[in-house]
Amino acid sequence: MEKILVTGALGQLGRAVVKEYGDTADFVRTDMVESDGVKKLDISDMDALNEVFDAEGPDVVINCAAFTNVDGCEKDEDAAFIANAIGPRNLAIACEKYGARLVHISTDYVFNGNATKPLIETDTPDPVSAYGRTKLAGENYVKTFSERFFILRTAWLYGEGHNFVKTMLKLSETHDEVSVVCDQLGTPTSATELARMIHFLEPTENYGIFHATCEGDTNWADFTDLIFEKKGIKTKVNHVTSEEYKRMNPASADRPHYSILEDRMIKLTSDFRMKEWEDALDEYLKTV
Repeated sequence: MEKILVTGALGQLGRAVVKEYGDTADFVRTDMVESDGVKKLDISDMDALNEVFDAEGPDVVINCAAFTNVDGCEKDEDAAFIANAIGPRNLAIACEKYGARLVHISTDYVFNGNATKPLIETDTPDPVSAYGRTKLAGENYVKTFSERFFILRTAWLYGEGHNFVKTMLKLSETHDEVSVVCDQLGTPTSATELARMIHFLEPTENYGIFHATCEGDTNWADFTDLIFEKKGIKTKVNHVTSEEYKRMNPASADRPHYSILEDRMIKLTSDFRMKEWEDALDEYLKTV
């Protein structure tokens, strides 16, 4: 049985990964805070990381740890760099030292958001936000210091924890209407589906960069409309432009206008497919 170290184990994806594998793996779960069955580990601390590797000897590391607060990254890019770049660098170095494979999660934010067709793995990154810059630096460190790695770029992730779907459902309880951006395109992606792709790829030697989103695309406002429709919620969704939203929320960081990723590499190298985003949403909404 493989021993798998999961960082960021208390987050949406970390939880989904453990559920996906079930009892087929021996998990070492870590996060920034200690919890029941979860060890405290700051992956930016190389000495602490080496101690965990020495004690546990993992065969695989699945890095779900990240500073994902986009507005927070803009306010403190150094802190974002420590979490999103130095942390993955340390993991890559440790994986090489101890002979472990590394699964690292990245993001659509490594692109500038100006594309007009689905982005593939070989398209040139050009981040325009602190979050995107630090996540791209993390990718580059993984490629530099690790030989056996999988980098999975995902987008619009939701699962067990704080996410857009739950935020909209919560707002609907106290608001007759909500304003949601309608000119940013992407693909809502279930953490459950991303965990399935990780589980499929991880035992293989099909290393490299993969885009990992559900199939299809939408915009945030239409996404919200469908959430409310499926849950029978009557709250009105006002479709607003990014510019209009920025005027209402001037402190918010800019988001990509176009974040549709094409899962080209997984389709070219295997028969694995992620679900259509609407089908994955149906499955998720049964749990909330």
